Amino acid sequence: MSGWIGVDLDGTLAEYGTGHLATLVGKPIPKMVERVKQWLAEGKDVRIFTARANDGNLTRRAIAAWCIYHLGKELPITATKDYSMVELWDDRAVQVIPNTGERADGKQ
Repeated sequence: MSGWIGVDLDGTLAEYGTGHLATLVGKPIPKMVERVKQWLAEGKDVRIFTARANDGNLTRRAIAAWCIYHLGKELPITATKDYSMVELWDDRAVQVIPNTGERADGKQ
């Protein structure tokens, strides 16, 4: 697979609750952390896809440090999709069949 995989931070890769500070990243979600580590071991380009990318340098440093500690390396952090993104793993996404407006899960 060429291109990059976007992984949402809060609620997907790390636990998220109310009252979080911008520089506080929750506990790792083990199944997703292992998935990301496997992708990295396979040489895939994985990036943190989060709205927090726009919250300033302190937040970016906190996310980078979390990645180093839990994933073994710093990952790129972005809030921007581009045409090279091939997958997005997110707790809030609804997949749509391209060019149809229809949900991929068949729901209305």
